[in-house]
Amino acid sequence: MRFQTPLEPATLIRRYKRFLADIRLMDGREVTAHCANPGSMMGLADPGMRIWVEPNDDPKKKLKYGWRLVDHGNGHFTGVDTSVPNRALRAALEAGEVPELAGYERLRAEVAYGTGSRIDFLLQGDGRRDAYVEVKSVTLQRQPGIAEFPDSVTARGTKHLAELAQMVREGHRAVMFYLVQRTDARAFRLASDIDPAYAAGFDAARAAGVEVLIYDTRITPEAVTLGRALALD
Repeated sequence: MRFQTPLEPATLIRRYKRFLADIRLMDGREVTAHCANPGSMMGLADPGMRIWVEPNDDPKKKLKYGWRLVDHGNGHFTGVDTSVPNRALRAALEAGEVPELAGYERLRAEVAYGTGSRIDFLLQGDGRRDAYVEVKSVTLQRQPGIAEFPDSVTARGTKHLAELAQMVREGHRAVMFYLVQRTDARAFRLASDIDPAYAAGFDAARAAGVEVLIYDTRITPEAVTLGRALALD
């Protein structure tokens, strides 16, 4: 998934009201950028961080920049836009780059299921069980090399796990897909201390037959693409 316009480096001044960030561009101008991430962004929103933003000239948009990446130096990045994982995974699914989910003829996005929910992707194929795929963006890292989810309490995420388990009971495949938007992670674990209820829901979902896939990403200021499978720590 390539960014629509070339990203520009900037410095984070502050992130506030969840969806806003004041930034300083390379030419010294201070502007407000849209932050497409409602989560806590633990460890990713410290003032002074080097970031990358995407400019736009859309007259319908009040904010002319969108925050896309945190630059950790040494060639490592974290993607902070929560819409990117679905776009990157869709491109990978359509290209047949996820072996565990290959061979389906039809891919549908945002299909209603469960109780007032929408599944990120529904994969269908003749003679195959439907596959319900829920995608989560992973950006938290408190120990070097270990990505974690969630970074805050997520009742919605726990609800999704229960709904995936119900899909299995109804005879379908159900997949919890964690896409790690960090280039410095080598493994993944649940942040059970942050949300014990989510961790319990995860264990119950796996016991019910929900499959778990974890992939990292290749990230540059030009594009974000699916990387390799990671182990559950």
